[in-house]
Order: sequence, then structure tokens, then C-alpha cells
Amino acid sequence: MWGIIINPRSGKKALRMQRKYLFKTLRTEKIPFIYQVTAYAGHATEIAYDYIKHDIKHILILGGDGTISEVVNGIFQATSDASDITIAIIPRGTGNDWGRYWGLTKDYKASIDAFLKGKCQQIDIGRITYQRNKINHTHFFINSVGIGLDCKVVTLTHTLKYYFGSHALLYFVSLIAAVCTFKSKRIKLIADNQDICNDKILTMNIGNGCYSGGGMKQNPDAKPTDGIFHGMYVGKITFMDVMHAIPRLFNGGLSALPFVHNIEAKKIQIETAKYIPFEADGIVIDACGPYTIDVLHNALKMLIP
Repeated sequence: MWGIIINPRSGKKALRMQRKYLFKTLRTEKIPFIYQVTAYAGHATEIAYDYIKHDIKHILILGGDGTISEVVNGIFQATSDASDITIAIIPRGTGNDWGRYWGLTKDYKASIDAFLKGKCQQIDIGRITYQRNKINHTHFFINSVGIGLDCKVVTLTHTLKYYFGSHALLYFVSLIAAVCTFKSKRIKLIADNQDICNDKILTMNIGNGCYSGGGMKQNPDAKPTDGIFHGMYVGKITFMDVMHAIPRLFNGGLSALPFVHNIEAKKIQIETAKYIPFEADGIVIDACGPYTIDVLHNALKMLIP
């Protein structure tokens, strides 16, 4: 039995075609399923939680990175051991960075074909603990976590969606706007118990997958199967540094620039003197440090092409 979770927020006409084709295909292949459509932010977490509690161990997601992330959080809220649970995706979001890593695009027929013919792969999941109102919280992520400018870009992108719809180009437009307005934040960074940085940073991204922000390759070596995070942070930079960095955002060349500092670690701790929110898979979390980010190796299964 497959439990399907559908996010309808982008393209109602397209969704009708996708859903009709999917359901017809599943019935033809005699694959049993139930489905629910999300109605508000966080609803996919609730649906996934309910599926797992009712012993549905296979979840198919029609949505973007945020919907996938919500599902992952629902799964791990329902069970501490998700190694026997399988997810599959049909991308239909703004950035679709998680699908991009696996070669899945908005071509829904190709994604459904990959679902039917795909193989099972154990994947890593990220976990971040933080504080809100002096209470500890835990949030899970599948693709990446961003702090500083990275989080500001996501916030601006969500705002622009309401005016221009869901387009990957919005991330780039938001990046240019954020660079002009964002101020660096002071943090202390510890990676696998080694002090890495105690200074102001402009941005930081910690990757389980290599893509973020609609195809940007901030961490080109990140693999969601190797049990380790690949991260990057940038300290103080000049306007000319920014101009050098922008052309390299999408080709994987960013990590070679001298002002980009790269990290490899299983556990990353971030201490902050002031309130600094973060984004996880494009979901902005209003929170305070300290943050502890660790990897859950082979925590979940996924159908991949």
C-alpha cells in the first residue's frame, strides 16, 4: 500500500493532469494506494505521521523540497527507526533540488516511470536541534540547512512567490536582493569537535545533497549516501568577491574560491550571540542557537531511477 501526499499549491490545471495520469497508471499496474491533498503549511507532516502510525510504510510525494521535508519530519515524529520506510517523489515545486540530484524533473511522466521501475536506495537524513523560547526542539531535513544570507534568500523567495508564482529564477533574483541588504552575523562554528570559526559570517550552507536554491551547487561534493555533511561558509567579502562568486554558483566552482571555506563533518555545532533563524529544505525556522546538526546515516529508503 502506497500513501500519496499531494501539494496542490503550484499549477492546478497541471496537477489535474498529473493526478489523473498517476492514478490511472497505479490502477493499471494494480498498485494499491490512498491519497491526501495538503491544505496548509505543515499539513504534509501531519499526513505522513498519520500514515506511519497506521502502518503505511511507503509514501509517494507530489511536491517540492519543502513538502518532502515536511514528510520526513512526519515520519521521524512517528518513529525513531525509519529504516524500513520508503519514500518516492514526483517533483512539482519551485527549486526541486532534491529531485535534481537524482535526475528527477518536473516531467511527471518520466518521474512516474522512474517510480515504477526504480530501485531502493538507503539515504542519509539530517537532524538539527535548536531552541525556541528556551525550549529544545528537533527538526529533520533531507537536502540542506542554511544560515545567514542563505536563509534571507529563502525568505525573499517565499515573498516573491505570491506575486510571480513558482519559478527557480526567483532564487537568483532573491540572492541579488539579499546581497545588497544582508549584514554579517557572528557565530562560533565547531565541526566534529574542532573549532573552525569564531567570527562574522555572511552565509553558511550545510549539504546532504549538492544542490540548493534552485540548482545552485554550494556543496558540489555532497552525497546523501556517504554519512557525512559537506558544508561551506563565507566570511567578510567585497563587492568584487560577490561578482566572482555569482558565475560559479551553478557550475560547482564556488568551493574553489579563496574566501569560501569548506567543511566536512558528521556533526556541526553553531553557537550564536544573537537570534539567527535558519532554513531547512527551503522552510524558514524561527529559532535561536546553539544549533547542533548531525547526520543519520542510512536512515530512510528512497526509490531512485
